[in-house]
Amino acid sequence: MNISELFIKRPVMTTLVMTGILVFGLMAYRLLPVSNLPNVDFPTIQVSAGLPGASPETMASAVATPLEKQFSTIAGVDQMTSSSSLGNTSITLQFTLDRSIDAAAQDVQAAISKTLRQLPTGIVPPSYQKVNPADQPIVYYALSSKTLSLPELDEYAETFIAQRLSMVDGVAQVNVYGAAKYAVRIQLDPKALATRSIGIDEVADGVAAGNVNLPTGILWGPHRAYTVQANGQLQDATAFRPLVIAYRNGAPVRLQDLGQVLDDVQDNKSAAWFNGSRAIVLAIQRQPGTNTVAVAARVRTVMQGLKQQLPGSVDLQLRSDRSESIRASLHDVQFTLSLTLALVVLVIFLFLRNLSATIIPSLALPFSLVGTFAVMYALDYSLDNLSMMALTLSVGFVVDDAIVMLENIVRHMEKGERPLQAAFVGSREVGFTILSMTLSLAAVFIPVLFMGGIIGRLFHEFAVTIGAAILVSGVVSLTLTPMLCSRFLKPPREAHHGRWYDASERVYERVLRWYENSLVWVMARRPAALVLSAAILLGTVVLFVVVPKGFLPSEDNSQIFGTTETVQGTSFDDLVRHQEQVMAVLAQDPNVDATMSFLGTGQINQGRVFMQLKPRSQRTMSVDELIRYFNRKLAGIPGIQVFLQNPPPIQIGGVAPRACISSRCRARTGSRCTTTRRGSPPSCASSLTCSTLRATCRSRIRKPRLRSTGTGPGRSGSRPSRSRRRCTTPTGRVRSRRSTRRRISIGS
Repeated sequence: MNISELFIKRPVMTTLVMTGILVFGLMAYRLLPVSNLPNVDFPTIQVSAGLPGASPETMASAVATPLEKQFSTIAGVDQMTSSSSLGNTSITLQFTLDRSIDAAAQDVQAAISKTLRQLPTGIVPPSYQKVNPADQPIVYYALSSKTLSLPELDEYAETFIAQRLSMVDGVAQVNVYGAAKYAVRIQLDPKALATRSIGIDEVADGVAAGNVNLPTGILWGPHRAYTVQANGQLQDATAFRPLVIAYRNGAPVRLQDLGQVLDDVQDNKSAAWFNGSRAIVLAIQRQPGTNTVAVAARVRTVMQGLKQQLPGSVDLQLRSDRSESIRASLHDVQFTLSLTLALVVLVIFLFLRNLSATIIPSLALPFSLVGTFAVMYALDYSLDNLSMMALTLSVGFVVDDAIVMLENIVRHMEKGERPLQAAFVGSREVGFTILSMTLSLAAVFIPVLFMGGIIGRLFHEFAVTIGAAILVSGVVSLTLTPMLCSRFLKPPREAHHGRWYDASERVYERVLRWYENSLVWVMARRPAALVLSAAILLGTVVLFVVVPKGFLPSEDNSQIFGTTETVQGTSFDDLVRHQEQVMAVLAQDPNVDATMSFLGTGQINQGRVFMQLKPRSQRTMSVDELIRYFNRKLAGIPGIQVFLQNPPPIQIGGVAPRACISSRCRARTGSRCTTTRRGSPPSCASSLTCSTLRATCRSRIRKPRLRSTGTGPGRSGSRPSRSRRRCTTPTGRVRSRRSTRRRISIGS
């Protein structure tokens, strides 16, 4: 059986088939999404609950614990992370990758309903939302003004810009940091209330009764109908002050008599800064599976139009665009792929030294790669670092089959057979061999397809891409290559070769003789060769143990993210002062292009910082070196701890990693323990006192391991304001006396 016979006899059909592969592949290449990593949707649900005024310990024991117990009964929960702060609890449920997020959401809703009776009275009913920890904002914009107030600026940000950006194709949501919606704030005087015997509930009822907007209906006349317009809403603090709350001794008691009425914002405990000035920051997130580069380009185009409609006093600046780093990374991979193609073709030419014989197997490279793009588009894959790496690695594989086919056909032509007959005979002899080579090489990557967890999800696209490239190359080698050999190869003739050919032949013969002599020398010293091989194997094992290990390599995207943290109970004004000190140190560095800072986005004693660095060519240090440098400088600021990190390509789980994290802390109830930091930056302290970690984990089957993680780069002997621990038990049940953040791993 000759698989290639039909394609050799039908060159037009073969040409059309290859043209179809080329056309569909090029069309698919233009439509493929572009991202830094494959799209990995984590089935993750975040549950939030609030109890105003409750301490973190109360939130953990009275709110988080009942919810966790009920959530642990849900099938498919892979990881549960809870974080409790003053008046708030957040629980992140990460399910196994094969769990349907919609079905999991229904189970979570049912679990919340069952737990409502066990929760304290006055609690804000728990709510949940679907989240994807892997999604990060792709574009940041900063909105600031020197003349407009923050509420006026917020009106432009939320109603004019954010709503328009939400309509852009591919945009999932627009987060507004530092939002300052207008509100009237009433600060009551307890003495004034006690003097007039007025309770706070009476004030609240009076404000609600005096600020109404109810439908009043229509007056129908014999000839016309009149709509009654009566707007009782109060718009500012000036209108609220004379509002009558109650009557005492026949005299009205107005709101201004009971305290201060001020123009303010709804949430005055959140703020954002851009280069040291108050601003409103817009963070745009893309929809999963969309083209990051295309979405960012559409957002920038829309923002250019909106910027022209804003007042001249509003300064709108683009502060971060993740698509730029993706484009640069993709450009580097494309250059590497092109260079690899050129080197492979050059090596083929150096050994074959025939132009037509070089072109025929070289055509298998573009056809295999372009055909793979069509397969990637059909499977909803993207152009990312892993898929492009798979194509780069496949370059060395896809040309082998074509060379084997070419060499066998040339061998028959050297025996005197005509090219057409040599193509029939040669392809029949190696057709099954090429088929088995292709399938066996593709089968190497089959185990990667069955890998579980996040590793398997990430490298699934890599395995399929490189396997598709190998299979397409096998098809090209069995169809296009023998057809071209039968039409364009010429029988070998005795001819005078040039100087370059003779020189290359002499070099080849010298290398061959050197290899033969070295082989004879090694065979004469077999014991020494075995000892050397064993030493190399042992050295490989030693290096494998010594070499640092990680999930993904660190990238220099000219960005640094960070988290700031003060002790629990720190006032907002004091937190602002500490945050400004940190930003002042960061903004003075010549490697920093712009800085942004956020407060009120998470815990009440935490903030976030963001630095946009200058391009790598204009910096003296890399991102990792700058992080170590900043850690040393920021360690001298008292009262605040700063955790800087190079933003990871992908975030896994509900808890973001930190720069300085202790590796292991053995804790016992009521005891003090010290742990040594491993692999932390030089600015991190060498030890951490864990005196506050008093926790008890119980399990019916075995005593679990308790891992506690300190919260900062602080100094030895410092008392961390908040602790984080991980307790793994066979049943996934965790109980604690004191905990403000914990993670539960459920499963065997």
